Amino acid sequence: MQEIEHDPNDDRNETFTERMDRNWDELLQELRVTQTGTQILTGFLFTIPFQQAFSSLDAYQKDLYLVLVVLAVLATALIVAPVSMHRVLFRKRLKPQLVSAANIFARGGLVVLALVLAGGAMLLFDVVSTRQIGWVVGAASLVVLFGCWWVVPRLVARSARG
Repeated sequence: MQEIEHDPNDDRNETFTERMDRNWDELLQELRVTQTGTQILTGFLFTIPFQQAFSSLDAYQKDLYLVLVVLAVLATALIVAPVSMHRVLFRKRLKPQLVSAANIFARGGLVVLALVLAGGAMLLFDVVSTRQIGWVVGAASLVVLFGCWWVVPRLVARSARG
């Protein structure tokens, strides 16, 4: 593998392989947090139909619930995929490809997780309050998640560049 050029603004002096190892380790730390939360959320969603109150939901609420279950399963699949990839690619000297693919899976998983979180809030407010308030809370949740997960990191990066 080639050595990467040293970035004068980066105080690390590491080889390409070392950088890929570090990137993988950092990604794993992020995934540990999201995997646990996503798996708990998905498991919780799986239990809801077995509650007595589930039968009182209207058709819209049941449809929204089923969409949320599908999205939660998809989010879990995307966020756990890097672990499976690592097992399949272990000792095959494909760390750069693993890091790149895992990054894509993690980003996709976060997008789908945001939809599940906003949709869950939307369903809850629809059941407890009104459909209109549910839509407002769902949209507001997406705005907050988008701001925290996408806008703020870009503003931090922009301010760091000067």
